[in-house]
Parts: sequence; C-alpha cells; structure tokens
Amino acid sequence: MIDENGLMTVSLLLANLVLYFITSSNEQIFEACKHYPYQEKKDKSYYRWILSGFVHANLMHLAFNLFVLYQFGPTVEALFKGLFGFITGGILFLGTYFLILVFTGIPSFIKHRHNITYASVGASGVLSGILMIYIVFFPTQLLYFFGLVPLPAALFGAIYIFYSKWAAGRFEDSIDHDAHYYGALVGLIIGLLMRFMIA
Repeated sequence: MIDENGLMTVSLLLANLVLYFITSSNEQIFEACKHYPYQEKKDKSYYRWILSGFVHANLMHLAFNLFVLYQFGPTVEALFKGLFGFITGGILFLGTYFLILVFTGIPSFIKHRHNITYASVGASGVLSGILMIYIVFFPTQLLYFFGLVPLPAALFGAIYIFYSKWAAGRFEDSIDHDAHYYGALVGLIIGLLMRFMIA
C-alpha cells in the first residue's frame, strides 16, 4: 500500500493512466504527444518532451512502467519528504520527476532532429532516473535482473547505465536508449547531491 508519503507518486500513476486511455483511443492526440524530434525542430513543439513521458505504445508498455513507478516512486518521494519536509519535499519530488523527464528528451532531440522517421513514447527515461536515486540510497538492496537474477542495486545500476550507453550507440530501434542513459545519469547526480546534503 502507498501511504501519505506517496501521494505525488499516486498522482503520477493516475496521470499516466488517464493519458494512456485518452491517447489509445485517439490517434491524433497520440501523434501530438509523442516525442518526435523532427517535428519539434520544425514547429518548436518542445512540450512533447513532457507529454511523451505520459504516453505509452500499448497496455504492456504502460503496465511495466507503472509497476516500476509503483515499486520505487513512493520510497524516493519519502526520501524527498524526509529531507525537505512533507509539502516542500513532495513538490521537489514532483519537480525532480519533470526535470528528469525534460533532460531525457534533449539528447534524442539533438541526435534525431533531422530524422523524419524517429519518434518515441513512454516514461522509462524518467523512471531510470527515479530508480538511480533509489539505488544511491539503497545500494545493497537486491534488485532482479530481467526479473530473475538477484543483484545488489549498485551493480544492477552500473550494468543498466553501461548497457543503455552501449545500446544508444548501437541500435536504431523504437526504444529510446538515450533517454534511459541520460535519465539514469541525471537521477544518479540528483541522488548523490541528496546524499551529500545529509552526510
């Protein structure tokens, strides 16, 4: 169960659900929300960097990302509230979520702004950042690689960052590996700054 320390996480879960059901039944809205660097460069529709993080390709894509947010979001939100107070911490958690979301859109925009075929959707970039904040505070907690192999969180995080960077330079697919990599880096930096504050 998510208690009062997870209210912002609940709001993000609901926002993802609402946007999914709106866009899954309206192709025009879906097209207007997805991260599409070529179109963003053409008409300055940078709002897509945020909206695309609340739009998902299908129900399985949505379910996986919401599961990750449900697993790690409340704990990270509670960390913010423990450091900065209930109200300020909640606002900062939400602000951090959107900050990471924006930063995950910039690298793929720069990389693909001349590519008329590239587009992406989903919250996995920002969730990479939330996961890294969690890992900074709980480095020995076991996380399951591919849902099967238990690894200390710190090792899991290192493998995730390495793989995301490698995949971003190797694959041209529908997965925004750049968003995963840079989202994880931004989350790592934010987590380390938070740890420094309480050291």
